[in-house]
Amino acid sequence: MDNGNTETATGIRDAVLANYAAQCQAMVAGDADALGALLAEDFTLVHMTGYRQPKAEWLADVRSGAMTYHSMQDVAVSVDVPGDAPVVTARTHTAATIWGATGTWPLQLRITFAQHGTAWVAAGTVASTWR
Repeated sequence: MDNGNTETATGIRDAVLANYAAQCQAMVAGDADALGALLAEDFTLVHMTGYRQPKAEWLADVRSGAMTYHSMQDVAVSVDVPGDAPVVTARTHTAATIWGATGTWPLQLRITFAQHGTAWVAAGTVASTWR
């Protein structure tokens, strides 16, 4: 794989998994600043409802507590590195309070990554439910 550098598929896989783990930690900690640093400027989150939320709005909701993530437990995590757009697919049990609704959801997160300088950042996440 050649992205204009000598980064290997294994190196990319490790980098995007580290980003994903850091996102989960920041979400549960309610640390919007740390979370924002892991996301591309034009990042969007598509919720399980289909609502497409821009980065700034999501971070504001995390910061205000309108979206509070209590825990995220991975059930299965995989990485696909097809060319220059790696994708992490994670099935989680996510306990959260989202806009006043509290529950634990079986969420599948499909996170597409993009290279920003030497770092890999999340370009977008699509959340859906799984069984």
